[in-house]
Amino acid sequence: MIKHALSVTRAQDFAAWYQTVIAEADLAEESGVRGCMVIRPWGYGIWERMQRLLDDRIKATGHENCYFPLFIPLSYFEKEAEHVDGFAKEMAVVTHHRLIADGKGGLIPDPEAKLEEPLVVRPTSETVIGTAFARWVQSWRDLPVLINQWANVVRWEMRTRMFLRTAEFLWQEGHTAHASAEEARVETLKMLEVYRDFAEACVALPVVAGEKPENERFPGAVATYSIEAMMQDGKALQAGTSHFLGTNFAKAQNIRFQNSEGQFELANTTSWGVSTRMIGGLIMVHGDDDGLRVPPRVAPWQIVIVPMLRDAPEDAALIDYCQAIQAALAAQTALGEPVRCLLDLKPVKAATKRWGWVKKGAPLVIEVGGRDMAAGAVSVIRRDRLYRADGKLDSAAIARDELLAQAGDMLAEIQAALFAQAKARLDANIRRDVTDLATFEAYFAESETRPGWLEVNWSRPTGAALDAVVERLKALKLTLRNVPQDAAPATGACLFTGAPAVERVLVGRAY
Repeated sequence: MIKHALSVTRAQDFAAWYQTVIAEADLAEESGVRGCMVIRPWGYGIWERMQRLLDDRIKATGHENCYFPLFIPLSYFEKEAEHVDGFAKEMAVVTHHRLIADGKGGLIPDPEAKLEEPLVVRPTSETVIGTAFARWVQSWRDLPVLINQWANVVRWEMRTRMFLRTAEFLWQEGHTAHASAEEARVETLKMLEVYRDFAEACVALPVVAGEKPENERFPGAVATYSIEAMMQDGKALQAGTSHFLGTNFAKAQNIRFQNSEGQFELANTTSWGVSTRMIGGLIMVHGDDDGLRVPPRVAPWQIVIVPMLRDAPEDAALIDYCQAIQAALAAQTALGEPVRCLLDLKPVKAATKRWGWVKKGAPLVIEVGGRDMAAGAVSVIRRDRLYRADGKLDSAAIARDELLAQAGDMLAEIQAALFAQAKARLDANIRRDVTDLATFEAYFAESETRPGWLEVNWSRPTGAALDAVVERLKALKLTLRNVPQDAAPATGACLFTGAPAVERVLVGRAY
């Protein structure tokens, strides 16, 4: 019987397990402000790794980074009716610029300091960036405009959960303007592919890329595309989105240009983003009952060396031995980058440090004791396979030189193994053979935590017909996820409307 490091298992209570991983892995903690969190160094280190890897991919496609203000005039939002309607309930608004004493030991907004126009705390930047595009774009020669910003945004969520849905979160948001709709659509799908590649190659997160149904579009968009990841409880997580905005925002923000024939046209724009929600996906896809498992590409420290110090004179020689190993590992490359190796010299018991790094999900934990040093060896714990078949901790003793020769390959193996496990789970839990509503509803009605998704025929209904489908799904706590790009051609009737199907759509429960 394995005694796991966490007090709650995934099978017992997946939601409680998720919160426990965040706490035990030192990822984040409550901030004192409802819906906001303090991201601790290990959690932020994962975000920094994600940021660096994704930023390289964004820049490789020709985009430049910039920064826009946190505060956006309310009038900017009012120019695009669908956009303001979509975000109105989530907007945090600044109305005063000064506080005064209330005479009771507290502070209140100064009535004399009311702003002439309320300022919205950035929920997304289409409107303020569109206003800038209107200044920057005058001629076809000014196009395309390809920019990205890394920033925080605020959306006043009613039900919050760390990393998955918070009032404030971190993200990148790309915004582009193009001379034609075709060029903008190409951009939208290009960035969707960047997200798919980043999720799978870096976060080891297998995803399904496709177009969102009409009811799931970004407010004001012509088309929205997403990457959807499957969590271990079978729920979907929208891990990134890319939006083709057409000329909707250009019309509202007056982004016009003179074409090569001297005629004025509206630009076509796009926007796309990935946020710290990706860390929530990493936890729920790769975590186990001993804590987090971080794919080596996004691990702040890929290898952690834990010397078994005894507060004795011989500790100095053991530290020297470990420092030599650390230097040799740090001089190597793995997965295309220098190996990130930490020597943990904190004055804490070695067993406590070992399990601390197991819970944090460091890919390789190297333990070194006096006997290991005497034998020219180390003990290796791989986070992707923590236990042996007999249930005991898999701490394999190998020669020091063998570790140095194999460390890079081990990290690559762990990266591949985590992806393979998640991909097998995704593939095994998408069912594609359901063709009637009775079977569909019975499948999900069996359990509110039914794992997996169904891919079914879809006629792309709109208006009242779509609303009826959405309401029917809502009763089962289901949502339409996306129309997979790699889905087989649709044949037969739509599962929901009976009309001829034109595509296949994924349906499931989601975060």
